Amino acid sequence: MNFFLETLIGGLLAGVLYSMVAIGFVLIYKASGVFNFAQGSLLLFAALTFVSLTERGFSFWVAFLLTLATMAVVAVLIERFLLRPLVARSPITLFMATLGLSYIIEGVAQALWGADVHGLDLGIDDVPFPIGPISVSRFDLIAAATAGLLVVGLALFAGRSRLGLSLRAVADDPLAALSLGVRLPKIWRWVWTLAGLVGLIAGLFWGSRSGVQFSLSLVVLKAMPVLVIGGFDSIAGALVGGLIVGASEKLAEVYIGEIVGGGIENWFPYALAIASLMVRPAGLFGERAIERV
Repeated sequence: MNFFLETLIGGLLAGVLYSMVAIGFVLIYKASGVFNFAQGSLLLFAALTFVSLTERGFSFWVAFLLTLATMAVVAVLIERFLLRPLVARSPITLFMATLGLSYIIEGVAQALWGADVHGLDLGIDDVPFPIGPISVSRFDLIAAATAGLLVVGLALFAGRSRLGLSLRAVADDPLAALSLGVRLPKIWRWVWTLAGLVGLIAGLFWGSRSGVQFSLSLVVLKAMPVLVIGGFDSIAGALVGGLIVGASEKLAEVYIGEIVGGGIENWFPYALAIASLMVRPAGLFGERAIERV
């Protein structure tokens, strides 16, 4: 039983890291109704910017604030030169635009910092932390607590603030929101800045665990089943979906993997996502699209 609990809790804590990546997708989707394929590249760019600043002698918080300011500048550039010319275009057009943006960001990052792997030490030791009869990772506990605070803050922002309500209006109908006085460029700049903040925090934890390298952008693949299960337009759904994916993949690897020869951790979440699409296409917390005909 202790081994089962350790596996379950370890999976839940790992799932929180997946949720942090997925939240960046949710923010952009809620503002534009499009899947932002460039979120992984933003995560990589933020992590590379931060680690490059710390390697040049800047303190943690100075590097963090400078990186956040850099991501805000990136958000302004994306809004001005990519999103503004594509207002009211089809979702597939915006998706292809973010696909191209992903490669541009990675190319700029490589030109600025090269392709070397950078070590990142957040000062958090990945050592067992005893909780009663079981032990869990101290690093995962701190990451989970950080993600929890982030989710609560973003949920309050989306549901209580005027900017958050404007964001939801833009997601429902950009042209109608414009006619009511909502400033679409301002909304998109804020949302992409928030997505950059989420990408920075997620990039720090993932980079600390596996090193800051270009394969870090592929962490977005872990967010796919999280979004499908939790819902593309729900911050709470991203958290719940991450917990489900994290716990299920660890338990499946331990208890089913030994029966089929192992190696199912990488694809089991996608099988779970396909099953979820068959039962609830909009996800557990997603809103079903209602179209008048």
